[in-house]
Amino acid sequence: MFIGIPKEIKEHEYRVALTPDGAKKLVTAGHNIIIENSAGVGSGFSDDEYITSGAEIREKEYLFEHSEMIVKVKEPLSEEYDFFYEGQALFTYLHLAPNKELIDMLLKKKIAGFAYETLEINHELPLLRPMSEIAGKMAPVVAAYYMQKKHGGAGILVTGASGVAPARVLILGAGAVGMGALEVASGMGADVTVINRGDAKLKNIDEVYKGRVNTLKSTKEHIEAEVLNCDILIGAVLVTGARAPRLVSRDLVSRMKKGSVIVDKADNTYRSCVFCGWGYSLHSCEHAGCLSPNINACTYQQNA
Repeated sequence: MFIGIPKEIKEHEYRVALTPDGAKKLVTAGHNIIIENSAGVGSGFSDDEYITSGAEIREKEYLFEHSEMIVKVKEPLSEEYDFFYEGQALFTYLHLAPNKELIDMLLKKKIAGFAYETLEINHELPLLRPMSEIAGKMAPVVAAYYMQKKHGGAGILVTGASGVAPARVLILGAGAVGMGALEVASGMGADVTVINRGDAKLKNIDEVYKGRVNTLKSTKEHIEAEVLNCDILIGAVLVTGARAPRLVSRDLVSRMKKGSVIVDKADNTYRSCVFCGWGYSLHSCEHAGCLSPNINACTYQQNA
């Protein structure tokens, strides 16, 4: 099979869908691998490394024209739609639920789309989980950065200090993102509360953290009370293949503490906080700053 790996063009996306080692394995298995010029540079891989692995380095137009399957990291953007041809296969994070334009393109061109985030093995999501874990662990780090006064935050030290209370961190959801965020936030010394719909994961948190983490069942009353009390809100809610429920309204955000920070990582596209927008910029309102970044793409080059 001819497999094409284009360079990602989404803003702040530095990952590449295939490493040189991965390319070598596929070439050894009899496949033809085509890599776009400089596709791996953002992840620390040179064109020469791919050539050594047996892959071809080509321009984008040639790659799409000659590849039976396109393998990407992020969903195709509108600028890429015209490169696809009818009957081609696509393997990537698609995030289709909020993207009708992409759905229409895939249907029109009869593209066989395989979404990493929905592929299951034994009721697990093995391709989504590592990205979720990275995103969760990055969330408190990003929040701590924007909690600084010079970035518009309240100036609270997340870790606390002698005679000074740590930041209150609220995590909505106890899946892979939420547990990753919990591990880091708790390790930083923050006062952490986790709200989740199911009891089993809350019980597990109680057992592992020996009461050092507050756990609450997901109810409207609990969410409202804790959102108004927290300094950092981390959205980590996932409904596989669908939009996450919008648990935090714009009105509730407007009543949060001045200078509080929201990092909404509800599956990268399906926001659980209605206030959140897309990108790295700090979306400001009277009281809170909200980020919903592509966190996975800003971690160490070769983690993902």
